[in-house]
Amino acid sequence: MGAKIKKFWDMKMSADQKSGDIFIYGDIERYQWIEEDTTATTFKDDLDNLGDISTINLYINSPGGSVFEGIAIHNMLKRHKAQVNVYIDALAASIASVIAMAGDTIYMPKNSMLMIHNAWTIVAGNSADLRKQADDLDRISNSSKQSYLEKAGDKLSDEKLQEMLDAETWLSADEAYVYGLCDVVQEENKMAASISQDLFAKYKNVPKQLTDNDITDITGEEMKERQLIAERARNNANLINDILGGI
Repeated sequence: MGAKIKKFWDMKMSADQKSGDIFIYGDIERYQWIEEDTTATTFKDDLDNLGDISTINLYINSPGGSVFEGIAIHNMLKRHKAQVNVYIDALAASIASVIAMAGDTIYMPKNSMLMIHNAWTIVAGNSADLRKQADDLDRISNSSKQSYLEKAGDKLSDEKLQEMLDAETWLSADEAYVYGLCDVVQEENKMAASISQDLFAKYKNVPKQLTDNDITDITGEEMKERQLIAERARNNANLINDILGGI
């Protein structure tokens, strides 16, 4: 049997035993060992194993990935009785931004970004197949759109959101705050990158600072731990190429 594949997330109990830390640092993947195994299922198992906690601290630095796995994770977090604090450490793009919307409070450093867009996929077939796929993508996009609208409240209209989704919009922390997609803007955070260039190649409007691969040194035991998580995520992405359409 081959080596065990690393998960793209990590969870741990905090020192006070009343809160749990979750790190999503890398691509949102869909993969299976056997038919009934899915990433969302295992994520739920790990979430349940955190026990009776009152606070979840979710740290995100992800370019996105599988839309259905991400929606499932979002809904798990929304159902959880704990207060969910989301920290977008560098980037929450595509379906990772939908997961972020599960937060009761969303924190973004000034130099972090949120990216939203319509679902997309790769399809082959005749004209009827293509028309059906387009209709399916509209439904999938609408499902994700509800998460943004619920978080934003009256700060973002359906029409404006759709315009932003159509344009593949990259939002700064300040812009996300204006639209109600962020609750607290923090000071800039020096962060090591954990970004899949393969996924970025599929996006249209990636900001230059995210494609320069410029890693900023940072001290502290917590950041060392996060960098290890990021490295595991990159290794996992190289081993597994099973991302759903509709990133």
